[in-house]
Amino acid sequence: MDESVRSEFILGGQRSGKSRRAEEAARQWMAAESAHRAVMVATGQPWDGEMRDRIARHQLDRAARVPGMVTVEEPVALADALRRHSAPRTLIVVDCLTLWLTNLLMPAQADETLDEAAVIAAGEALCRAIADAPGPLVLVGNEIGLGVIPMGREVRQFVDLLGRLNQCVAATCERVTLMAAGLPLVLKGRI
Repeated sequence: MDESVRSEFILGGQRSGKSRRAEEAARQWMAAESAHRAVMVATGQPWDGEMRDRIARHQLDRAARVPGMVTVEEPVALADALRRHSAPRTLIVVDCLTLWLTNLLMPAQADETLDEAAVIAAGEALCRAIADAPGPLVLVGNEIGLGVIPMGREVRQFVDLLGRLNQCVAATCERVTLMAAGLPLVLKGRI
């Protein structure tokens, strides 16, 4: 990661190259100086067999591409994780904000469901944690609002909340990059 940029938000569609770009930023950060560390904050949860397989595959691939990067699993308390792990010589990669929002709206325990106001407050708390982080950050999220308007109320709510979260994170980060077909398009900041 370019040391002149403290925070980058990478968004795009599925398989657009978002995670690969974030991992490359972490690899470059660690290679730049021996005292540099990188921590992956993973938000995915193994809801089913396919997701367990996907997580295991990501872990293996990430270990091969970015040896030495530590992984911390934090599906819900993301702002707290940033406060705990961020340090001037530690790059934090968050992958991904879309799954984090899903975890807030559809928790493993049905009695832990947050209402819309609480989800918005959690997003705002995350943006404050991003702004206050003493070390560099790379956050990954999906852009899903480019298609047709969904039919169901819950899906429309999710798309709206993700759009709101993406706007907050984009406003907070120094650089925002949109990935498409593995190619970066810098929307904010410089390359």
